[in-house]
Amino acid sequence: MKNRIHWGSVLGLLSTAVCAQNADEVTVQSGRLAQKQFDAPASVRVIDGDAIRNAGAQVNLSEALAQTPGVVALNRNNYAQDVQISIRGFGSRAAFGLRGIRLITDGIPATTPDGQGQASTVSLTSADRIEVLTGPLAQLYGNSAGGVIQTFTREAGDQPQLDLSTTFGSYGLRRHDAQFSGRTGSVGIVADYSTFQIDGYRKNSAAERKQFNGVLTSQLQDDTKLKLVANLFDMPQAQDPLGLTADQLKADPRQAGNKAESDRTRKSVQQNQLGAVLLHQFSPSLEMQWRLYGGTRSNLQYQAKTSNPASWVDLQRDYVGLGGQLKGKESNLKFGSMDWVLGFDLDQSSERRNGGETSSGEKIATLSTSKVYRDELSKARNTDAFMQMNWHWVDAAGHNPFTVTSGLRYSNVQLDSVNYNPASGDSGIGNLNSKAASPVLGVTWHTTDQLNLYANWGRGFETPTLAEAAYSKADNLNSVIPRFNQALTASKSQHSEIGAKWTPSSGQRLSASLFKISTENEIVTALSDSGKTAYVNAAQTLRQGAELGWNSMWSEHWKSLFSMAWLDATYDSKFDTYKTSPPSPIPLLDKSIAAGNRMPGIPQRQMYASLQWADQGFAPKALGFSASADWVSRSAMWASDMNDAVSRVAGYDVVNLRVRHRSQWGTVRLEAWAGVDNLMDRPYVGSVIVNQATAQYFEPGLPRNWMTGIKLSVPL
Repeated sequence: MKNRIHWGSVLGLLSTAVCAQNADEVTVQSGRLAQKQFDAPASVRVIDGDAIRNAGAQVNLSEALAQTPGVVALNRNNYAQDVQISIRGFGSRAAFGLRGIRLITDGIPATTPDGQGQASTVSLTSADRIEVLTGPLAQLYGNSAGGVIQTFTREAGDQPQLDLSTTFGSYGLRRHDAQFSGRTGSVGIVADYSTFQIDGYRKNSAAERKQFNGVLTSQLQDDTKLKLVANLFDMPQAQDPLGLTADQLKADPRQAGNKAESDRTRKSVQQNQLGAVLLHQFSPSLEMQWRLYGGTRSNLQYQAKTSNPASWVDLQRDYVGLGGQLKGKESNLKFGSMDWVLGFDLDQSSERRNGGETSSGEKIATLSTSKVYRDELSKARNTDAFMQMNWHWVDAAGHNPFTVTSGLRYSNVQLDSVNYNPASGDSGIGNLNSKAASPVLGVTWHTTDQLNLYANWGRGFETPTLAEAAYSKADNLNSVIPRFNQALTASKSQHSEIGAKWTPSSGQRLSASLFKISTENEIVTALSDSGKTAYVNAAQTLRQGAELGWNSMWSEHWKSLFSMAWLDATYDSKFDTYKTSPPSPIPLLDKSIAAGNRMPGIPQRQMYASLQWADQGFAPKALGFSASADWVSRSAMWASDMNDAVSRVAGYDVVNLRVRHRSQWGTVRLEAWAGVDNLMDRPYVGSVIVNQATAQYFEPGLPRNWMTGIKLSVPL
């Protein structure tokens, strides 16, 4: 097989790397059990609140994730379709939202049972940290767990405080935020309300958002804690500029795609969610946790005309979930101690899908007319049980040379669709059922207090989402039709990983890993056309790569971060996708993807480096000036499975600068900052629409652009 990684070269590179991070005591979720980041037998990274705020305007999750090795976070600059995030290649096929990645906010799933999530609903302005888990242990989160992203809202302090901030930037960017936090007795609250508006770099790309995130914590008793989470998201309108062809991109990257302006392509979204997490401590070694959540989401999208009339799609979703787990620790075992957890997840979403034709961007039909071609009810549900054990072996001398990790998750995922529109026949009827057992097994060798080596193995699976099953490719035609795709099946994956974590000093830390992932029946994009995408199963794919992380505290005033990821993601066998229909009398042509072709939307190499300075040091309350320079580099990638010249996306490098000043008058704290992204004004493609039917693959990145903001913190 061509395009394989030379592992000897990679191992040589790893052996010469030096890394740093003063984070040995940071506790993270390693699978379903929490432990110190340094001891965790997995690739798990933490992005703290300062890094989130320094990354940008705190609008897109992609801002902060750029520094994480193994994560490709592409900003479409298209708020109708959200950012494009993939982890070790999982999620790269997403035409909108998140696929193949589990998203969890404050312990509440933000991913539906079918594996579909929305990054835009994460409140970055109130986030305390982000954790990213990759590798085999992520499979313990079930369906579509190519990686896990967890966000945590900050805890309320003892002193009530009001934070007010505002940000302005290029292309009409405005973000305003008000946040109250405080504690009275055993009750703490963080309430954050933010607004965002942008006129857009491209034509037909303006957007507006409003968001509230509230977290109330109450210590009901000494051994019982309750957390209530409320998240309200309102995007009344986000225009969709669509993708561009290579010629359009070269002629004018600011233009909108074909028919975007005349058909007024756009989307509106509203989501309301409530959740509760109850934690009860039976004893220091035994605790129980329950979670309950529910919400609604409405999504109205207007699409462009291609071979079919311009159309609208209206999705009304209700979702609910219940989960519980029992976690304990056995300390008096003959050969050490053991942490363990047993739990279950029950989740369900119900989505009513309506669709019809439009004229000049407005509906021209009601449900009683023939112009409405979709009226369906789709449901997704999962019934899962999981367990994990970490056995810490202690030898006769009292040392812990090894930790053995094992786990298992059993998942049952069901997708069903019922058609309520007699005119469309059985096009909206179908069901897909998937059952899978996902075992994981690993070992960590604690060679010294400064060096850990680990190896992991696991199996996972990924079902089609309801959105992916909603469309099919037309028989013998190069078009997408509204028909439930019962031909799709869940993909099965096998993950293996080895890694090292080294802390040669308190300010130095190296994390490095090598991994291999083989997948059968990979779900890939067959055809994408004006917001409608059809999918097929590829026979086999292979992902193998290496990741590095390097944080260093050089002095009280200087620190740096470096990360690198090398991912070779290819198709292991030939498969057919769709047929094209060139001008008559030439017959239909089969589109076959050759074995060895690279998977689209995945750069083979990605690097990130950041150099940071602070005149008063990096303590959380430090005053004075600070500055940072960040460099992001991505290699070339393809937008089509064909890997043809017209779908090749050139690699690029961008440099971003930030300068910040913190001052204080009495108890009032003022923070002002300014930044420039893409300092060298490099033209580049920010993201791609995979396998777009008319070769409108490209979504341009922003040229040189600026942002500035101010934040006022007032104790009450």
